[in-house]
Amino acid sequence: MQKIDFKKELKHLYRPATRKIAAVDVPSMNFLMIDGEGGPNAPAFGEAIEALYPLSYALKFMVKRGEMEIDYGVMPLEGLWWADDMTVFTSGDKSQWKWTLMIMQPEFISRAMVDEATDTVMRKK
Repeated sequence: MQKIDFKKELKHLYRPATRKIAAVDVPSMNFLMIDGEGGPNAPAFGEAIEALYPLSYALKFMVKRGEMEIDYGVMPLEGLWWADDMTVFTSGDKSQWKWTLMIMQPEFISRAMVDEATDTVMRKK
């Protein structure tokens, strides 16, 4: 069985050197993503996390136990934050925050696999 350590392979993106500023070229990557609004304590934020991780693990085990027989670690949760009016970040009004939560997926994960894993996770949860 092949084992891939994406954190090691993508170390320059996920654990860059901290002693100096460096420009990095980020390749095209695939992500499972959920958009939402509100601060990190908003119910939608927790629900997004509760959807992304089970789906990511379902995909991991589909690949590991399937024909590909590839084992890999699920990547960490990433988030993008913004607001229509960026002053809300300093005013403390978290209800106006917008976000995209995402987890990187290997390039060999297909849309059909995501659909199948989504059906499986939805039946279990």
